[in-house]
Amino acid sequence: MKPVFFPAAGAFVALWMSSSIVIAEPQHGIAMYGEPALPPDFVSLPYANPDAPKGGKIVTAEVGAYDSLHPYIQKGTVPWQLRYLIGESLMGRSLDEPFTLYGVLAESIETGPNREWVEFTLNPAATFSDGSPVTIEDVMWSFETLGTEGHGRYRSFWDQVGSMTAVGDNKVRFEFSTDNRELALLAGMRPILKKAQWEGVDFTESGTSIVPITSGEYVIDDFEAGRFITLRRNPDYWGDDIPFMRGVGNLDEIRLEFFGDETAAFEAFKVGEVNSNREFNVAKWESQYDFERVNNGDYVLSVLPHQRPSGMTGFVMNTRSPQFDDWRVRDAMMHVFNFEFVNEAMTGSAQPRITSYWSNSPLGMSDGPAEGRVREFLEPFADELLPGALDGYALPVSDGTERNRAGTAAALDQMEAAGWTIQDGVMADAKGNPFTFDILLEVGSSENAAIIDMFTQSLERIGVTPTIRTVDNAQYKEATDAFDFDMTYYRRGLSLSPGNEQYAYYGSEFANEPGTRNLMGVQSAAVDEMIGRMLTSESQDDFVAAIKALDRILTSGRYVIPIYQWNISRLAHAKELKYPETLPVMGDWPGWQPDVWWYEE
Repeated sequence: MKPVFFPAAGAFVALWMSSSIVIAEPQHGIAMYGEPALPPDFVSLPYANPDAPKGGKIVTAEVGAYDSLHPYIQKGTVPWQLRYLIGESLMGRSLDEPFTLYGVLAESIETGPNREWVEFTLNPAATFSDGSPVTIEDVMWSFETLGTEGHGRYRSFWDQVGSMTAVGDNKVRFEFSTDNRELALLAGMRPILKKAQWEGVDFTESGTSIVPITSGEYVIDDFEAGRFITLRRNPDYWGDDIPFMRGVGNLDEIRLEFFGDETAAFEAFKVGEVNSNREFNVAKWESQYDFERVNNGDYVLSVLPHQRPSGMTGFVMNTRSPQFDDWRVRDAMMHVFNFEFVNEAMTGSAQPRITSYWSNSPLGMSDGPAEGRVREFLEPFADELLPGALDGYALPVSDGTERNRAGTAAALDQMEAAGWTIQDGVMADAKGNPFTFDILLEVGSSENAAIIDMFTQSLERIGVTPTIRTVDNAQYKEATDAFDFDMTYYRRGLSLSPGNEQYAYYGSEFANEPGTRNLMGVQSAAVDEMIGRMLTSESQDDFVAAIKALDRILTSGRYVIPIYQWNISRLAHAKELKYPETLPVMGDWPGWQPDVWWYEE
């Protein structure tokens, strides 16, 4: 257990604390590099409307179901939006800067010269939704509980906290045990819960019987497990006049409606049961959005650009499975997957392909051989790196025809190099054991099912017949948490300011820890080193070089078969739902809709 100090610990602690904080000055915000863009007296976020009217509602369609309202633990299936809508942290993240935080529950922040410690001063006006004050005791309890019993996303930070200390009645200080400049910012982003609610209650139990009490602008008003959740704006929300929150939380009601599949969800939108719909399929956007409510102006079609990285979307191969522990087999799968044919069938070739984890951004790897600092970072691991990491790697490109002869031939060559050949029409090893694998899909995703159907037909040309396993939401989560799959759908949204979460995505220590997000099972000293460099860089140039190097390692690792990227967002919504003309750099991202939207007749 980490040292946790309260004022009653004695005069020595107070003297020690007072002697060590005089070098710092309280600030209204903090940036990963440089200074926050907004001054201390800023009125509101640049992409929020401080004069937005209050009222109205937004209703969205969600495919699947849920069985828990507790988004802060590992167990249970929780709507992904819930932790963003009801939660609140010491500081809030601006979507208009790569990584900058401004005060919410904390009215100020101060750090050491090398960010080896951080101290937050709690806003004395802060209250939970039940009207009780947010205290330093609540803050400290939340950090320790989330770090030891909460969801895996909170544990890495807590493992790097050397001590947590109460300074008087309204300050908390964290001393860090590792050299990691991002930790001071991550501390500002942990959700704060009410300690008294959980006394005598098992925090790790999921379900719908307990709704966490938080201090955010929305509270859960009504729900029916698996069918809908209604959140209402708290009329007594304490933070309406905080600069970060002006123009945020304008809608009186947010309702999430749940459907069994995408077809039912879209039909609900067409008839008005749902009034906002985010469309990911460009072909569908072009061909199926000419129904009455669009044509008569009741619905607006909004196309919104962004400047964030593509992230990685596609189908991940589990390297823990013997089928995919050989990179040459993974490379064969890359060649068999006929992206150009799939893209034409699914989008009319309108969507560009993801080319790396940080493509569409300044952080993406460059074409050709690694140069400069990127090469310098990679060369110590030359013997470990796969072909392409140092000399340059690009995804296979087919001729767009269904047969994909060149891709099929390249796949056969790689499979043979890995010890697999076609025997009597079946891909098999030297002992005649057939090569096969299972593909795990979630119920309701017709688009993924259609893509996999085309992939399966391509696999038949090299004598491979995979097993398609389609399960419900709860079973899917259970299977992916246990890494019980050979291949499955994969989506990782990445930002312009990647940080500690990269360990959870790709770090060796998480490769075999159930419930973590390293689905491909990558264990690489080079990956770990690049993440470490990224977190400890003292210059922007080294920070960018470390990410570009990491991008090269992951992309050339052939862990995920990428599909298309979304460089724009497509939202169809009721004409009464408005958003500010100024769009944030991150575009349509958690923190934007429904946060800064409003309803206007």
